[in-house]
Amino acid sequence: MQLMFFALVLLFYIVITVGKLLILLTVFSDPPLHTPMYFFLSNLSFVDIAYSSATAPKMIADFISEKKTISYWGCVTQMFTFHFFGCAKIFVLIVMAFDHYAAICQPLRYTTIMSANACIVLASLSWIGALGHSFVQTLLTFQLPFCNNRVIDHYVCDIHPVLKLACADTTLVNMLVVVNSGLLALGCFLILLASYTVILFSLRKRSSESRHKALSTCGSHFTVVTFFFVPCFFIYLCPSTTFPLDKAVSVFYTTITPMLNPLIYTLRNEDVKNAMKQIWNHKVSLKEKQEG
Repeated sequence: MQLMFFALVLLFYIVITVGKLLILLTVFSDPPLHTPMYFFLSNLSFVDIAYSSATAPKMIADFISEKKTISYWGCVTQMFTFHFFGCAKIFVLIVMAFDHYAAICQPLRYTTIMSANACIVLASLSWIGALGHSFVQTLLTFQLPFCNNRVIDHYVCDIHPVLKLACADTTLVNMLVVVNSGLLALGCFLILLASYTVILFSLRKRSSESRHKALSTCGSHFTVVTFFFVPCFFIYLCPSTTFPLDKAVSVFYTTITPMLNPLIYTLRNEDVKNAMKQIWNHKVSLKEKQEG
């Protein structure tokens, strides 16, 4: 079973990395894609690679290791990076929703609202906010005293499994985790729902072609949002309960969801597909010239 999971998770991780790097290469090499929408898509692609890299390599190594250990500071680092990139992903998804709102509901002011400076500021705020969230989350967990039992009943050093090792009352910390993770995710999800409700109402007066294009873009984004947020609610809104299914859910939103994202965005986005085709045709033509 471990060898099977080793092969599966390794395959997922390779697909995530290659798929996201392909999106980054496509956006950077195609000038028509140098727009706010694809700037934030590039941020999301980088976040997904880093987010999966916080847990997948160690998980893959553990599947073929008899002794599955991690150092204290290795555990601290994994938890910090895991929540840093996870929170950054949440904030980037919100910024992407705001970009969609500005493009659809404020088309005449779009270039002013989403200027290059505004995009950089929004992306920077996303990363700074994620840094603050992760710092607080990690500090709350590792300021506690830990017992002699050092066996973490999980695939990764996440908050709830590590808190079970503490030799102190964790009620307050658990509640703070719910606020800092569960309610944060829920609040951001409600903001996203509200933004898409406004967008849907504004599309009623548009042409069928405009509606189709807008719904295709927003549909891709909302699919990614749903796949990511629903597991977060399951894990972080239940502070005192750890279900056996938690491990499977964690694997789903750290490896499977990021793997699906490139497929969701590329299969439903004509601009990205056309840019990828151009890059591939250019590569093939260069190869033919070299052979000739």
